[in-house]
Amino acid sequence: MKGLILCADDFAVNASASLGIAKLAAMGRISATSVMVLSPRWPQDVALLQSLRGRIDVGLHLDWTSDFALAAGHGLSLGAAMRKAVLGGFDPSAARVVIERQLDAFEAQWQAPPDYVDGHQHVQQFAGIRQALVQALSSRYGSGSGQRCQNRRDEGQDGLNPSTPYLRISRAPAGAADLKSRVIAAMGANALENIAADAHLTGAKALLGIYDFAGDQSRYSRLMQGWLRDAPAGSIIMCHPAQAAEPDDVIGVARAEEFAYLSGPDFSQALAHAGVQLVRGVALAGL
Repeated sequence: MKGLILCADDFAVNASASLGIAKLAAMGRISATSVMVLSPRWPQDVALLQSLRGRIDVGLHLDWTSDFALAAGHGLSLGAAMRKAVLGGFDPSAARVVIERQLDAFEAQWQAPPDYVDGHQHVQQFAGIRQALVQALSSRYGSGSGQRCQNRRDEGQDGLNPSTPYLRISRAPAGAADLKSRVIAAMGANALENIAADAHLTGAKALLGIYDFAGDQSRYSRLMQGWLRDAPAGSIIMCHPAQAAEPDDVIGVARAEEFAYLSGPDFSQALAHAGVQLVRGVALAGL
């Protein structure tokens, strides 16, 4: 069996997303979820994950581009954030402050460090942010990080990942990259992977699940079958499910289509046909 992480992004973005993700996790249909800690829903929605502690990876969805980030005072539109990253990059010192606040917000509710860190719209790879992120993770959770590191080892006795959080490298595998995937990777996938390796942090091998959020459940089924087939062992497939489409969610319809497919029998059959086992990051070689 090929071990893959299926990660549901955007936990706490809205009620339907949180409920749908928790249901899929309880069914064993996903193996990770990424949390938007700037959402005002996070302190209450965390309760949905408590019974899943140790069964799935729970990570920080680092956020610079959502409405929550704008409300927090550091947010930018995706286009503005991309331009800033390309034209000199974010200030690493200022970025470090934002990252530390989001890690604090994660730990305050989850009472443990994240199993991994990725980014809303892949901002974890942007110039300036990536350097600050690696520094923050090394400082907080590395071998010399004191009480937080001891807490993580203690929590490992309860089934949580005792190692330093791993990183999502948002780069499609060779031969599976379309234009959108190439643009995402060009924003710093290789650079993040290199500086993470220098700091002895682990990055997942590849990312799939990138598409335009268009089409019906039938199209999503075909896409998922291709991702399951093409993903190298140790890769992440991201998804964005919700149990219903909320009217103010620009990808709400796609979220509902994803949930309907992932919770149904066709997805189970696709996993079996592709010889895929959904695993947590700790189960993968090198993670």
